[in-house]
Amino acid sequence: MNSQSLVVSGISAGYGEADVLDGLDLEIAPGRITAIVGANACGKSTLLRAMSRLISPRRGSVLLDGKSIHRLPSRQLAQTLGLLPQSSTAPEGITVADLVSRGRHPHQGMFTRWSREDDAAVSRALVATRIEALAERPVDELSGGQRQRVWIAMALAQETDILLLDEPTTFLDVSHQIEVLDLLTDLNHERGTTIAMVLHDLNLAARYADRLVTLHRGKIHASGSPEEVLTRENVRHVFDIDSRIILDPASGRPMMTPIGRHRIARAETDNP
Repeated sequence: MNSQSLVVSGISAGYGEADVLDGLDLEIAPGRITAIVGANACGKSTLLRAMSRLISPRRGSVLLDGKSIHRLPSRQLAQTLGLLPQSSTAPEGITVADLVSRGRHPHQGMFTRWSREDDAAVSRALVATRIEALAERPVDELSGGQRQRVWIAMALAQETDILLLDEPTTFLDVSHQIEVLDLLTDLNHERGTTIAMVLHDLNLAARYADRLVTLHRGKIHASGSPEEVLTRENVRHVFDIDSRIILDPASGRPMMTPIGRHRIARAETDNP
């Protein structure tokens, strides 16, 4: 798979009359995993929506290989860039296999019939997300975690060069969070898929991402490797908490441990 560049240049975007993003610049590293983190309402989801053409910036542009995404035909864009939004609603009664198959729609032309390659792509997505046993089940009968994996499978079936995911671990327990992030890492390593995802968990972001981007009040506060970005100073500025940064024993990457008032008080009581 050829890695294509996705560049955000000076965009301001929001809803109604209010701007959520303010003159933001960002280049998504081709062929890498980028995690976007920040406090609630800092603009993370708005940024992904702007990068996927779900909303139009008031100023600035989003460029895919140097071309504005707003000037590209919808089918061409969907063949290159896939999006898993934060919340999705499936048509009533649709089965898992049918919903995942919708990820192939960008590859279907007016005179193109469903092919063996389409079948294979859907099968690969079902197996990768471990939901092949659910293929004939209605999506609305599944648990929240199962439904989330179905939506991820649909995005995988699209087989795009770039994949944007807004909180892909939502509704998942810890074991399934790791499973999904391992899956995305495999996709990146094996197919070279460029992945940009919004995550709330700083430590999972630092463990799995090649690059961290922290947003604060609609602007990028820091961007770089986990070692460069996950510092006490950045955590304090972006999340307004004190913390300690240690090495994650499982990955060797930095790991943030928040410091709370009661934990400090207990430590002082235990160690007079």
